[in-house]
Amino acid sequence: MTTAGEQLFPVVRDGFQTFADVLATVRPGATGGRLRITATNAFAARWLVPRLPNWRAAHPRLKLDILGTDAVLDLAAGEADIAIRYARRPPPGDHCIELTRDSYRVVASPKLVGDQAKPLSPAELANFPLIEIEWPSTEPDAPNWQCWQAMARRRLKRVPDLARLQSLAFREELHAIEAAISGQGIAICSDVLVAPELASGALVQVSKLTLPGYGFYLVHRSGHPKLASISAFSAWARSMQKNIW
Repeated sequence: MTTAGEQLFPVVRDGFQTFADVLATVRPGATGGRLRITATNAFAARWLVPRLPNWRAAHPRLKLDILGTDAVLDLAAGEADIAIRYARRPPPGDHCIELTRDSYRVVASPKLVGDQAKPLSPAELANFPLIEIEWPSTEPDAPNWQCWQAMARRRLKRVPDLARLQSLAFREELHAIEAAISGQGIAICSDVLVAPELASGALVQVSKLTLPGYGFYLVHRSGHPKLASISAFSAWARSMQKNIW
């Protein structure tokens, strides 16, 4: 291939791919082509990626681009076709479906807590390393140890200052979950994101006190040219949530 050909090839290739993607979705009811899905890093890694083999088996002609990011991509600007937003209430958008809601549970690896009777009291929790997830300052009711401690003090007596005892802090939720699974401490985790570990026993719930979580909302623009494909993904995601693991 000549130098000019090498320079033109990626442009021509990408142009044909874009044309094919559009052509595959403009036909009524068509579900081929490619969809760009944006979700938080944690949801993409812990919920979406493990289910992708099921998606590929059910929809082999419809390819997915997974855009894992904690930034909010602009659907109106075409940065993604579908967003799975994690929010306290339905986010603004032309079309929004609640996929599921989570709650936050105090969990630990059996390797850490051993045969100690459960649930653990707040005083007993203080004997273990505590893992903190650093939420944005814009979330005053974030599910952290300070919030859990405040709730526990409204219901129980003699709750130590657990918020000051935390040993490990992570900005990335995925890192905190991995630290808990490996037995490095007790964490407050989304039951949606750690569902497989709770089911397998890799993590156990060590307190009955839980914190309310948020909703996972599937959002897309109304009248999107890939609406048939979006509807297929939406129906699949809802069916997957009904049969979690």
